[in-house]
Amino acid sequence: MKPRLAVPLISVCVVALAAACGGGGGSTPPAAKPGEKVKLSVALFGDFGFKPLYEEYKKTHPNVEVTEQVTQFNDHHNNLIKQLATNSGAADIEAVEVGYISTFTAQASRFYDLDQFGLGKRQGDYLDWKWQQGLSKDGKQLLGLGTDVGGLAMCYRKDLFKKAGLPTDRTQVAALWPTWQQYIETGKKFAAAGVAGAKFVDAPGEIFRAMVNQAPQGLYDDQDNIIVASNPAVKQAWDLSNHLSLDGLTAKLAAFSPPWNTGFAKGSFATIICPAWMTGFIQEQAKNATGKWDIATVPGGSGNSGGSHLMVPRQSKHPKEAAELIDFLTSKDNQARVFKEEGTFPSIPALYDDPSIQNFTKPFFGDAPIGKIYSEAAKALKPQHLGPKEPDVRTAIGDGLGRVEQGKQTPDQAWAQVLEDVKKIK
Repeated sequence: MKPRLAVPLISVCVVALAAACGGGGGSTPPAAKPGEKVKLSVALFGDFGFKPLYEEYKKTHPNVEVTEQVTQFNDHHNNLIKQLATNSGAADIEAVEVGYISTFTAQASRFYDLDQFGLGKRQGDYLDWKWQQGLSKDGKQLLGLGTDVGGLAMCYRKDLFKKAGLPTDRTQVAALWPTWQQYIETGKKFAAAGVAGAKFVDAPGEIFRAMVNQAPQGLYDDQDNIIVASNPAVKQAWDLSNHLSLDGLTAKLAAFSPPWNTGFAKGSFATIICPAWMTGFIQEQAKNATGKWDIATVPGGSGNSGGSHLMVPRQSKHPKEAAELIDFLTSKDNQARVFKEEGTFPSIPALYDDPSIQNFTKPFFGDAPIGKIYSEAAKALKPQHLGPKEPDVRTAIGDGLGRVEQGKQTPDQAWAQVLEDVKKIK
């Protein structure tokens, strides 16, 4: 749900997953007897909006006790890698963000096939590509059920735009940047206005990710070959993202760092890449900014950043009950409910034309038509193939962008190092 590109990931060799513990298979534990107490643990990397749902679930499943464990994004995924490698410590239900999904679906023996618990019936509910992301590499097992998708928009501070002499109406703002180059030109106008204490954008990392995600191919081709060096879309995104740094348009605030969180409250940046889940995060971090933020179309018109699946590791002693809880948490009604309360956008397309979604607005964002904006973004999504070491490749690139932003290397020097670093990823 909350990906980090510019912040280094503490990577653990995924090969260990295949090497340790003999593959992680084994028989399925029997389902609990009627009335038998069942304790289920759910491991997340942020607020998924599930807590009210647990309470509702208990009304019909009084024997089930649910505990939620929340850790930071990188820690959560790297902990899961270690837990699978040692066959110890994983929760009954593990959330996996899209940037990591191919890392774990490549290790099918470590997770339960949710189809054996009847969840294959849900296929017709989902966006086809979202369903496919949750399948094993050979497509034969259902390893994860989707929660949300991260259709893109651009959030911006109306008050800061006004101070810079820029339009504030969302339609006029969107017209400023139909392309990424025009987004940068708008940033230069903002910088020239000298708005005290504010830069145009938080950092280049998520801008890079958004650009790459709009291309037909990203960091991998369909055969799981890393194509960073040969894909012109990656180099174009690299060059444009670094222009933000070289032109002094970034606040140098790495995503999901404490200073970045504080930056929302202080108004340290005027724009930010804004997948649906980001709206809830902004509202949480900038409680004093009601009506100051608004939402416009992203340059390029569409794209995806983030989104998650729920998976059941083979370590679970209650896989049937865990699968039933996943089915409940990801139901059509509950995905709609979580969107309205937390901002995470459903991965069930039948909801996109539902009036309760289409007409949904948020006063915090000046009553922006959030439901309509993100429905259109989701409909326009063209998903990419994601490779097994996607997080490591993104980290190598994010580190390079950070070195340029901090003035430690030129873009050419940083790019040369990125290509060397990527070559080492096997």
